[in-house]
Amino acid sequence: MNKKLVLEDGSEFHGKAFGYKEDVYGEVVFTTSMSGYQELLTDPSLLGQMLVMTYPLVGNYGINREDYESLRPFLSALIVRDYCTHPSNFRSEKTLEAYMEKYRLPGLSGIDTRQLTRHIREKGALKGAILPEEMPLHECLEKISSHPFFTNHIERASTKIAYDVPGRGKRVILMDFGMKAGILKGLMEEGYHVSVVPHDTSAEEILEQHPDGVLLSNGPGNPEDALMPIETVKGLLGQVPLFGICMGHQLLALAAGAKTRKMKFGHRGGNNAVRDHRNGKILITSQNHGYEVDSASLEGTGLSVLYSCVNDGSIEGLVLPGRKAFSVQFHPESSPGPRDARVLYQEFKRLMENGEVE
Repeated sequence: MNKKLVLEDGSEFHGKAFGYKEDVYGEVVFTTSMSGYQELLTDPSLLGQMLVMTYPLVGNYGINREDYESLRPFLSALIVRDYCTHPSNFRSEKTLEAYMEKYRLPGLSGIDTRQLTRHIREKGALKGAILPEEMPLHECLEKISSHPFFTNHIERASTKIAYDVPGRGKRVILMDFGMKAGILKGLMEEGYHVSVVPHDTSAEEILEQHPDGVLLSNGPGNPEDALMPIETVKGLLGQVPLFGICMGHQLLALAAGAKTRKMKFGHRGGNNAVRDHRNGKILITSQNHGYEVDSASLEGTGLSVLYSCVNDGSIEGLVLPGRKAFSVQFHPESSPGPRDARVLYQEFKRLMENGEVE
């Protein structure tokens, strides 16, 4: 079935539908990751987005039971250059298309993803839709402009009930704003007793449990829309050790009085270099975000920059001295990506033990 991707600026990219073959809308973004499509499909941070894979061949190792980041996909659509119909990998249990059909996830193949990526880099992330090839452009643009794009991303992605993952070590509360399973696995590997709580849990409810630390997870959407989580983080600052990841990083900054802003096309990939300001070392990191902390807004907040992006200088990590809190914009759990940043789980442990980030 021939379909096309139409962007809000009138650009069209023609291809073939695969997966669940229905019309779909979303924000079109790209990732430079060369593998890990299963983890990306199930990453809640991509809720409402149509993901362009810049690596040309997708589907070649199928789908397996080990690499899920959540129980279902969160993407709006997957856009690729070449879709592999016959995967070859010892872990493969089903094809990518079979998985997408089961969970009603549309895909589009045959797209010149390099051209599309260059267009997004020039114009910025754009709203778009995958629609029938024969639909006139003016009708496509009317559908995109009138489509009700939602804003309550964190509410949609967060768990609805609290639950425990028992352990014998420190008690950590994990605030779920759209958590990747890899973050929970990282805490479990440290032996912690982890309590996962919904996004709307109050600071009072968290402090009643007397945790040794609180981890603020990743998640989708505009951080400034998350009014209640920001208030919760404000109430936790200085009361308990805090570690923020991705969305959690942005919410920590907002709670401390800084501001965030939408990036032109974001950072999505497994090869993003960041510099540690304490020692000058470079980490290669996994990232997936479209918003950043505004560096001009840090004055007077008490926040200090811990990491920055080598490529564009954007803030990649913050610390709040004296208030037992630090955060990173990248993903220490990788999934997919390099493992350079796994050491941050040890930094969180030292923060819980000593009350300061070294």
